Amino acid sequence: MATSLGAYAGKVIRINLTDRSWSEYPVDDRDRKLFLGGKILAARILHDFIQGPLDPLGPENVLVVTTCPLNATGCPSSSRFNVSAISPLTGILTSSNCGGSFGIALKRAGYDAVIFTGKSDSLITVELSPAGVNFKDAEKLRGMLTADTQQALGSKGSKLVIGPAGENLVRYACAVSDDRAAGRGGIGAVMGSKNIKAIVAFGAKNIPVAHPDRLLNVKRKWTERLRAHPLTGEQLPRLGTAALLAPMQQKRLLATKNFSAGRYQNYASVTGEEMAERFLIRNKGCTSCPIQCARVVDLDGKTVKGPEVEILGLMGANILNDRLEDIIRWNYELDELGMDTISTAGTIAFAMELNEKGLWNSGLSFGKIDNLSEVIRSIAFRSDAVGDALAEGSKRLMQRFGGEEFCIQVKGMELSAYEPRGAVGQGLGYSVANRGGCHLNAGYEVVVEGLGLTINPYTKHGKAQIAIMFQNLMEAVSAGGNCLFTTYAFFPFFLFTKPNGFLAKTVNKVLPYFGPALSVVNRYPKLAKINIFSMLPHPVALHAATGMKLTMGDLMTIGARGFNLERMINQRLGISAKDDKLPRRLTDVEQVPGDPRTKVPQAELKRQFYRARGWDADGRVTPRTLRYYGLDDLDDIGKRSLPRKEGAAQ
Repeated sequence: MATSLGAYAGKVIRINLTDRSWSEYPVDDRDRKLFLGGKILAARILHDFIQGPLDPLGPENVLVVTTCPLNATGCPSSSRFNVSAISPLTGILTSSNCGGSFGIALKRAGYDAVIFTGKSDSLITVELSPAGVNFKDAEKLRGMLTADTQQALGSKGSKLVIGPAGENLVRYACAVSDDRAAGRGGIGAVMGSKNIKAIVAFGAKNIPVAHPDRLLNVKRKWTERLRAHPLTGEQLPRLGTAALLAPMQQKRLLATKNFSAGRYQNYASVTGEEMAERFLIRNKGCTSCPIQCARVVDLDGKTVKGPEVEILGLMGANILNDRLEDIIRWNYELDELGMDTISTAGTIAFAMELNEKGLWNSGLSFGKIDNLSEVIRSIAFRSDAVGDALAEGSKRLMQRFGGEEFCIQVKGMELSAYEPRGAVGQGLGYSVANRGGCHLNAGYEVVVEGLGLTINPYTKHGKAQIAIMFQNLMEAVSAGGNCLFTTYAFFPFFLFTKPNGFLAKTVNKVLPYFGPALSVVNRYPKLAKINIFSMLPHPVALHAATGMKLTMGDLMTIGARGFNLERMINQRLGISAKDDKLPRRLTDVEQVPGDPRTKVPQAELKRQFYRARGWDADGRVTPRTLRYYGLDDLDDIGKRSLPRKEGAAQ
């Protein structure tokens, strides 16, 4: 439906891949105001389609690609778009956020979202433009790597493509735009199951904003703020996310030997400092990003994208490997094959421990890395028995061979590189995250438990409330179209420039005890009718772009609405309190022998979280919470009246 708001294209379409037809889908301005865009709007759409368990690799799954209101506005770090579906890895909702240029191109093509249903009978490329939808045969692209695929499609438009892993239905296959990945949850496998090799978007549609002069001023001040902040203006540009690896080691947060420890003796060989010294060529960033956190590095005389902290940790310490050049190579190979680096690495580490304990002889061993490029390729092509088994992910390996207590996953999704026994709030977040073992959907509480602030990482005080606040904030920021690194400026400068000063020490000491106050804000975010631009510019930017008057409380409300809506969808798929759990290694085994603090007190933290979220003891969203967020009477937006322009196969 057309929109009266600025910064939206005003059109959502549904593409039936089975008969290659398309029609407009009736999303209106009420939906945009309540669900904003990105992953939250995608959840609103999927709520209408997903009524119960289904085969994620079957034609009944629905793939939703959403843009965000700040895409194509030039706001700092605002190129992020979203891809959502039911995950082949977890069987529940997954949403994968991506940079690159595709989101902006899709908005310029005239679309706020594209919904894919059914399944094509052959491998195709789907072209999206202001003129509509075009389907092209893609058989000649079969088996191509992601960079080669994008090159073969020519210079027109921006692409979202899969590699061999997606074609072969590796359950954690990703989709790639430019050199950025929609990485988690198996989005690439969903595209492969529908026989979509690539989606191409192009167009020059002008997307007007509500208050151009005001937005220009916001962008200038916001950019200045990010460039002045110690994290976004210094640390991330200098070392990228790899800057975190050394502090992770120091704080016992570095996943080591399949999360059996939090420190790795040879960690210094795989740090951001080592990468900058030996391999860095230059910095790089997504469109409109002043942070420029990406690394461009040398690999055998070839210029490639450098690894992030996740793969540095998970293919370094977590498999007892100290050869940085090999991690750079695997990172490049995984992107080209189209596989999630986190789940690949976590599955390999689990297989190594299965082998060590005599449960499955896969030929994989800790510290033995010479054959890993071949193993990675065998996963992508499912070319032998070991690769085929690894392509199913660690949970299915566990169900087949055992090792439940050290299978490091939540709801089927492998954990990222932060060892939660060194940050119990992060452990709570992992266990309750809607998409599984994701550090971002968890709320990324580790940033205050040692990687930014230094609050007590072991206390139970306030951890549930902080997790909820961060989850709500990050959900909304993601739905608006910004990179989550823009939320780092939420923290005042002095916490990083003077970490040992009186004010910083006081904040770190007392913050966990603000739990009761945070609970009020979390349960009733609409009360926070304020804007503090220096902490959270996002609602101010969204007002200037869309015309919607938003406060910090409004933004938090949208984030909470999205988080609860995703939980509602997962409840339909069978998720309850029984699934919100960490593996026993992290809850029952002390990371530091003799120190009972160094295990995650999961049961108590979960009780606090459910109560503070407004969920019942079984982890279900209560009727009262549904009413507060307007989720108790959602109509089926697909049944609204709309003049439909049908598109036939081309």
